[in-house]
Amino acid sequence: MFHATLHQLKVFEATARHGSFTRAAEELYLTQPTVSIQVKQLTKAVGLPLFEQIGKRLYLTQAGQKLLDTCQQVFEGLDQFEMAVADIKGMKQGQLKIAVITTAKYFVPRLLGPFCQRFPGIDISLKVTNHQHIQERMVNNEDDLYIISQPLEQPDLTVHPFLENPLVVLAPKDHPLVGRRNIPIQTLDGESFIMREPGSGTRQAIQSLFEEHEVEVRVRLELGSNEAIKHAIAGGLGISVLSLHTIISEGTAGEFAILDVEHFPIERQWYISHLAGKQLSVVANTFLSYMMEESHALAAKLLPGIRKASTEEKQPVLTP
Repeated sequence: MFHATLHQLKVFEATARHGSFTRAAEELYLTQPTVSIQVKQLTKAVGLPLFEQIGKRLYLTQAGQKLLDTCQQVFEGLDQFEMAVADIKGMKQGQLKIAVITTAKYFVPRLLGPFCQRFPGIDISLKVTNHQHIQERMVNNEDDLYIISQPLEQPDLTVHPFLENPLVVLAPKDHPLVGRRNIPIQTLDGESFIMREPGSGTRQAIQSLFEEHEVEVRVRLELGSNEAIKHAIAGGLGISVLSLHTIISEGTAGEFAILDVEHFPIERQWYISHLAGKQLSVVANTFLSYMMEESHALAAKLLPGIRKASTEEKQPVLTP
């Protein structure tokens, strides 16, 4: 193995990941014969077969899997070293992988913009998905950091609450309850409701509150997208409960009104998390610190403004 080169290891890792000499060659901008030769030389250095071919696909042997695990550790260590050297030089550079749940897309870009301007040497990969897929990515250790709306039981995580995430009742502007103050939660009993899909963190929070106060709403629609729910509300199909962050761009000047319902908003938090025991890179630590610092400024700038507007629009109109 001391005769193996770093280039051969990179070629092997790409081939193992794709299960194909051809696709590895395309990724690495090499010819297919060159990839085959590199893998053949590495196999000779190891002294055991690394792949077995079944049909057109390559499969790792036991020795191949062990080598792949070692390659991933080597490459991760080299990435850490590269970022550490950059940090010593006073530069922050490298790659950062972040996965966020769907609702976080409404505010995360507002934080990423200034961060990228401050650290132009950092390349960010952002994955937006639901809680179920986030959990799968966590199990596979696919990302550096995760932004979630509720701590997960599995896998074991280190979580940092960093931004409030109030859930409010949204209704179309012409709904009969718009303008009323301190609406009893029981008033929602029998209302046509638009819910997120089963398994949604928002839906779980709503159902827990309604069960606590024996409120039974009529679920008219189940939708898996906040945008779809907002369109349904605007179309007069019912009311819903969404994160206040989902209307940051429209505010209460849009097609919605925030109903002043008892026990709302449901106070929740956004969390930035990572796998417990994971050694964060210099870049990941830099972003974590940045989020903890800047999120307070973002909350002060955005959320109170919407809340103030929603309160003002509820004030009674006095006629002479």
